Amino acid sequence: MPKKRSGGGQSPTQQAAKFLGVSVLAGAVLAGIALPAAGALGLAAKGSVQGFDDIPANLKRPPLSQRTTILDSQGSQLAQVYSRDRTVVELKDISPYLQKAIVAIEDARFYQHGAIDLKGVLRALNKNATSGGVAQGASTLTQQYVKNVFVEEAGDDPTKVAQATQQTLGRKIKELKYAIQVEQDLGKKRILENYLNITFFGEQAYGVEAASQRYFSKHAKDLTLPEAALLAGIVQSPSRYDPVNDEAEATKRRNTVLQRMAEVGDISQAEADAAKKVPLKLKVTRPRNGCITAVKDSAFFCKYVEKAFLNSPVYGKTRTDRAKIWNQGGLTIRTTLDPQAQASVQSSLKDHIYQSDSVASAAVLVEPGTGRIVAMGQSKPYGYGKNETEINYSVGNDAGGSNYGFPTGSTFKPFVAAAAIEGGKAPTQEYSSPYKMPYPSPVQACDGKRWLNSYHEDVENENTSEHGPYAMKEAMAKSINTYFVQMISEIGLCPVTTMTDKLHVVQGDGKKLPQAPSIALGAVGISPLTMASAYATFASRGTYCTPVAIESITQRIGGQTKALPVPKTTCTRAMSEKTADTVNTLLQGVIDSGTGQQAGLSDRDNAGKTGTTDERKNAWFVGYTPNMAGAVWVGSASQKVKMTGIRIGGIMHDLVFGADVPGPIWRDAMTGALQGKPAPSFNIIDIPDPGKDKNKGPDKDKNKDKNKGGDKGKGRGHGGDGGDDGGGLPGGPAGGGTGFPGFPGGFIQGQTGGTHGNGNGGQHG
Repeated sequence: MPKKRSGGGQSPTQQAAKFLGVSVLAGAVLAGIALPAAGALGLAAKGSVQGFDDIPANLKRPPLSQRTTILDSQGSQLAQVYSRDRTVVELKDISPYLQKAIVAIEDARFYQHGAIDLKGVLRALNKNATSGGVAQGASTLTQQYVKNVFVEEAGDDPTKVAQATQQTLGRKIKELKYAIQVEQDLGKKRILENYLNITFFGEQAYGVEAASQRYFSKHAKDLTLPEAALLAGIVQSPSRYDPVNDEAEATKRRNTVLQRMAEVGDISQAEADAAKKVPLKLKVTRPRNGCITAVKDSAFFCKYVEKAFLNSPVYGKTRTDRAKIWNQGGLTIRTTLDPQAQASVQSSLKDHIYQSDSVASAAVLVEPGTGRIVAMGQSKPYGYGKNETEINYSVGNDAGGSNYGFPTGSTFKPFVAAAAIEGGKAPTQEYSSPYKMPYPSPVQACDGKRWLNSYHEDVENENTSEHGPYAMKEAMAKSINTYFVQMISEIGLCPVTTMTDKLHVVQGDGKKLPQAPSIALGAVGISPLTMASAYATFASRGTYCTPVAIESITQRIGGQTKALPVPKTTCTRAMSEKTADTVNTLLQGVIDSGTGQQAGLSDRDNAGKTGTTDERKNAWFVGYTPNMAGAVWVGSASQKVKMTGIRIGGIMHDLVFGADVPGPIWRDAMTGALQGKPAPSFNIIDIPDPGKDKNKGPDKDKNKDKNKGGDKGKGRGHGGDGGDDGGGLPGGPAGGGTGFPGFPGGFIQGQTGGTHGNGNGGQHG
């Protein structure tokens, strides 16, 4: 009895017998010869033929996966992404040397035989019988192509790949039947073209064009004889004959190919001998795959585009369907990224904050009225090393951002003002606005519910000198906490959350805002993109547009190019033009004479709001002109760093305000982004000034919330210790930090549970 190999495999003799049986069967089928019930090799021919006939007649040939190219709005390349690095080319764009070399070494009788080479089978049988094992196979190029189709269809699924490559009788029979069909359907030249585009050449290169670029940095049509022979030789064993890692072995294999080409008459012996003497002369182009390779500091935007594609039902009902299209590739995606704006954002970030700083910054710019994202950047680049991160601080969790976003401080106050004005409140509305007061209780919430200050929490202003009465214009300019808490207690929580719903303002995890008065002070985590898009609504006089990053997509499959649909922005009216104009007037005052003076632009109408959170863990500036809106966040991704006595961008800060770090980043980013662009004006509303001079304290960003008895330390954070700013996530099970600060103690009467204590501090300007 023949011995089996370790692991229970078949002996070489058994393998040879099985190989012969399959090959003879295939030849017989091709020739239309009836087989006996059983052959000398013990092959149950009748059953095998039945199985052969049961195989579906048509081979599914999936489109070959290719590179996807991502472009900016001007058509310049940002990055290439792919599951397999491949560029499909026609046979006319492949060097004749390579065509001849691959045929000579892999299947010299390719143009003489059908799908199965019976002479090759007999030659292999004789060779294998002499060696006592399986020393030589007899697969034709057509059969190899079919096998590669099985592998391509398996994709990256290791189980399916194993099934596509396993050496079994059933797979071999299936391969042979489809080879017959392919010969009939495609013809020799098309089979060769397909084979050269599908096969693997090592070093992550699939197909001859990618291989030519990888090893020689040239197109496949320009390959010389020695170069073509080298590539043809790699196919049999890409790891063994890898010229990058083993030049000697690759050279030896190349020379074998050259000699074979001479033997079959493709080249003369003299040509072969001359080519053998030529050094390999590799000019390797290393693989540059994925958003991490994106130029113009656009890696995070690139990842946002990928997420936008995979999250959009435009490209399939399920994420699996969408991923299949993305991985198939061949896409050319033109995006909304404006190179001028992107360069300005990154330049400003680098000028004001260092990659090595203990805090990070993110900035995003959008176009009012269209939702186009024109720039997206951050101070810590995309990567996996120290002071690098994979987390896109500009966006929410579903788009690759932080778990919860970042508390916004007083940048939330304009939403409260918009809700009040839309509901009929005059911009001259006054409140007593004491320096310190208990959170009003009860406060009307939606659906007849009420928020109760059950823990007797207080809210206070930044300085003891800040006490009212104040009207809305001055309260906004000076960012008076107690004013906006009194306002939200009077109008109720529901008008505010209704307004933020219209502005699509949600928490970083996608959940709606909670109904608690502390939302007036920016106690919840929100992404910079969400804030920029909401403020763009003020700029466009009350019309909110969903953010978009993709302008057009084409896909090239099988030599044909087609356009794919793209997610369109949806624009809806969130507030009246008068309300938006009034908010614009109020926020222009913030820059003209309030907390945001350091952020203002000198050459055009602009408006904005500063924000700083409790313990100065986050600082913001969100601002806009009529034709561009932007948000800048500075803070610790893990929410651990208190920005007091801190050096940022080489400058020492005793206390960080929204005006003195995020504000200048916004100012410089907007200045460069808008250079050479029109400077339209706001529609300003006349808001009477009470004429009182309450210049209580300096015009700094006097709006840090000191809710020492209120929002501070009344509950548990969202997460554990977590990591540093290089890759930590703000509060949450999946990332770093103690969680973002929460809401003042209390609960919603009439519903289960409460909102008490989500973190370690409240929020303010």
